[in-house]
Amino acid sequence: MSTESVLVNFVYCHPVGHAVEAVQHCLGYHAADSSRRIGVVLKSNTAVDLAHWADHIDEVYTVDVDEFGEPDAAVLSHIPRDWDWVLDDPRGHQVWQHRLFPGLRRYYELAAAHFRPRHGHLQVGAPRPSYERGQRLSLRLPEEAHRWAAELLPEQDGPTIAVLPGGSAERRRYPSQASWRKILAALTERRPDTRFCLLGKLAEDGRTRTTFSKAEYEELLPDPVWAVDVPLDRQLAVLQRCDLLLAPHSGFAFTALVMGTPWLAIAGNDWAEYYFNPGVPFYSVLPDVERFPCYVLLGNTPDPVEDDGPRSPSMSAVRIEADLDELLAGAEWLLSGKATYEVAMRDHARRLAATFGGRTELMFSVDDLLREYL
Repeated sequence: MSTESVLVNFVYCHPVGHAVEAVQHCLGYHAADSSRRIGVVLKSNTAVDLAHWADHIDEVYTVDVDEFGEPDAAVLSHIPRDWDWVLDDPRGHQVWQHRLFPGLRRYYELAAAHFRPRHGHLQVGAPRPSYERGQRLSLRLPEEAHRWAAELLPEQDGPTIAVLPGGSAERRRYPSQASWRKILAALTERRPDTRFCLLGKLAEDGRTRTTFSKAEYEELLPDPVWAVDVPLDRQLAVLQRCDLLLAPHSGFAFTALVMGTPWLAIAGNDWAEYYFNPGVPFYSVLPDVERFPCYVLLGNTPDPVEDDGPRSPSMSAVRIEADLDELLAGAEWLLSGKATYEVAMRDHARRLAATFGGRTELMFSVDDLLREYL
């Protein structure tokens, strides 16, 4: 019988990565005391399925919250009020976030009035309740999804690279078609036996979607394996069968690490990569922030450059050309069978510290995993 009940009240923006964060934090509270009853609250338009596939989560609740609007006063009425602990997403209490997302501010005010925790209504990261950071996160997908993925991607001698060309942000925040074709052609030239598998979600269903068009996908490269617009469990099962994921910073890319697949990140835009799953290697191709401005606070987006239309500087053709050799080297390392999480973290921390001029306070990571490598 559970000795304590813990509710992780992790309501923020809808991209998939924030759901991954929530599931990871639930794991930390479970690992500290496996007898706990763990609940989680997520936005209804995020990847709620991830919580259902996590064995360490007992109860999953969803709320309809528009971060820019006014939540209904009864938005929490279906969620039990009495818990031992309620832990909020700290971003819901940051004043600068309130200015951007007034709906979140109001939601957390309603949460403060709704819940009646016996021991404390705190934020994730507080000293109590006990928490074990740095746990390896995994999910248990439906067997049907694994069977489908095995049929789509049968075993072969060469590597399989999953490609997610962009996330849910504006199209200008991801490489152009010409840049993507250049990247994929260079990878093919380096390893002609590579099989590419395209991932993404074009259909609009009120949740996150990829802002590339179907026509853009079709023009990326000849004869890829197509895993676009299939259910999330199938895409994750496909990811697990791939040797690496190539993608810009995207919340969906976090799921590759959860499935044990290395992530080769074309880094840039607002955030440096901040989610790491212990034991899973990765490589983040960091931009020269002096030449290609990025990593600024929300609301300070650098002016776009011209590159087949407007393009964020860190995703421009000039930047892709500047870092193509490093990207190819990163792919070679991740595919070599010699890549390790420890080496990846040490190398990433060193390069990230140089990028930020040693300002470690800017180097956020889930569970603060970067801290011990800085």
